[in-house]
Amino acid sequence: MKPLSALKIGEKGIIKEFRNDELFIKLMEMGCVPGEMIKVEQIAPLGDPISIAVAGYSLSLRLNEAETIMIDPITQEKKLPS
Repeated sequence: MKPLSALKIGEKGIIKEFRNDELFIKLMEMGCVPGEMIKVEQIAPLGDPISIAVAGYSLSLRLNEAETIMIDPITQEKKLPS
């Protein structure tokens, strides 16, 4: 697991847990629930905020909020030539 803030543009992951109880309810209300797939769409030029796709819509998060969302990254396996 790693924080959402560690992903680069285009990378995806599955939400596993939250590290901040104060933000937990706010993030859940915005569609960030455990088991949901999340994708980083854009990162601001100075790195904060980031734009993510979750639950069918786009959402902007500050880096300190993204650091509290722990995810399992989804990696694409390279296909071997036949």
